[in-house]
Amino acid sequence: MATIYVDADACPVKDEVYRVARRYSMKVVVVANANLHVPSGPLVELVVRTGFGAADDWIAEQAAPGDIAITADVPLAARCVAKGALVVDPKGRLLSADNVGEALAVRDLMQGLRDAGGTTRGPAPMTAKDRSRFLSRLDEAVNAVRRAHPPSA
Repeated sequence: MATIYVDADACPVKDEVYRVARRYSMKVVVVANANLHVPSGPLVELVVRTGFGAADDWIAEQAAPGDIAITADVPLAARCVAKGALVVDPKGRLLSADNVGEALAVRDLMQGLRDAGGTTRGPAPMTAKDRSRFLSRLDEAVNAVRRAHPPSA
């Protein structure tokens, strides 16, 4: 069964993920470093992995073709894309084999600037337009997965 993996510790769109997953009867695995409240039901599972990078490592190990990962973590996104999963960030950007390398390069450049003492801006706050874009992109990703990997009856 296609699964949506949510890198949940700082994910601002968990409710949107639950809504889309419910519409398509898709399994959601919420992965976090600590316990979080998740909706009850057979399609939502909470996985807690403590320790630095443990949640990311778990998601990267599980991701497979036909799965979707929700994360703002670009290195995790690259690992999931390498395993054949689709990745959507919380602002609705689809990360794929075509653009994840560029996203990693920009991330590394910004990290280098910060390490050298430069001041960089953090991400802009989430807006209603970002949430709408995310919902649209997640819906597109789910439909692409369903076309490529039809659910078994």
